[in-house]
Amino acid sequence: MTQSAPLPDLTADQHDRLNRQMAFLREADKLKGILRASRLLDNSRHENSAEHSWHIMLYACVLAEHAGDGVDATRVMQMLLIHDIVEIDAGDAPIHGHVDHAAMALKEAAAADRLFNLLPDDQARDFRALWDEFEAAQTPDAQFAKAIDRTQTPVGNLHSGGGTWTEYDVTMDQMDTRVGVPIQRGAPVIWAWLRPLLVSFFANR
Repeated sequence: MTQSAPLPDLTADQHDRLNRQMAFLREADKLKGILRASRLLDNSRHENSAEHSWHIMLYACVLAEHAGDGVDATRVMQMLLIHDIVEIDAGDAPIHGHVDHAAMALKEAAAADRLFNLLPDDQARDFRALWDEFEAAQTPDAQFAKAIDRTQTPVGNLHSGGGTWTEYDVTMDQMDTRVGVPIQRGAPVIWAWLRPLLVSFFANR
């Protein structure tokens, strides 16, 4: 029988660090149970927030060539991976729904405090800083991340015949302001491709 290598002796700090990391990862599993307003492309069910986070990370990976100069695709994907984790506590706020944005911002900030502070202090600071950067959308990385976040759902809705646009009585004017502005700011090439498709859909429905 092959003898396995001996296990390393963990220091107290390593043991505590792993305990905190695993606690955060266990808590993050709850994101799989947060349902969003948007549906899967086959209309079989609503997507959950964990699926959304994975899919927009893939969007960012595939569409990174359309980002502006100097955008760090790895940082963008990290932002997209964690940006919706606050929905574990705060829930999903549909972009076209009637939402008290000030109240939701407070709920999300409190959720970020609780969730990221499960991590070791250095990771808690780094993750929270990424989340804050995404929310502020002032840096090129965050603006591209916001653009990607706004791209996925309308692309899916176009594929599925409108998705939840009918339910929320969405207009092209709303698409221009709520979707177009952040996409134009962070990924104008993508908006130049997407907007004519949206104009055609809304003109013909």
